[in-house]
Amino acid sequence: MAARRLDPAKIRAALDAQLAELGDPPFGGSAAGVGAACVAVVLRVYDLGGQPLREAARAAVRYSLEELVAVAPGRTVEVRVPPYAAVQCVEGPRHTRGTPPNVVQIEARTWLELATGRTAWGDAIADGRATASGSRADLSAYLPLS
Repeated sequence: MAARRLDPAKIRAALDAQLAELGDPPFGGSAAGVGAACVAVVLRVYDLGGQPLREAARAAVRYSLEELVAVAPGRTVEVRVPPYAAVQCVEGPRHTRGTPPNVVQIEARTWLELATGRTAWGDAIADGRATASGSRADLSAYLPLS
């Protein structure tokens, strides 16, 4: 299940709404940087002890999962970040029915921290913030994304 590409205008709208919620001015950067900016602002909200706006969190998660698929194309591992998105990635055998043999499940904050390098893969697995089942479900070779 490949995630549909997220429209940069929708990312920007979600980012600007989150910035307004924080009392900050709208995003002034280019369309190319809007996804990374959204990730950074959502993480800032978490760091402040808050909950990001649903659309901002969704945009940040979907953007970062699209980045994962770009660096690890394939359909061997399913990465689930409920309730926002799920993607398939990593080269290898493809599954076609039922639950895939290689699944990563993770909540949004931890996923964004992994994607940006703020949390190490092994730490997230060890303390239960992420679960990975299957012999190919280790994403450490692809993280952080940038």
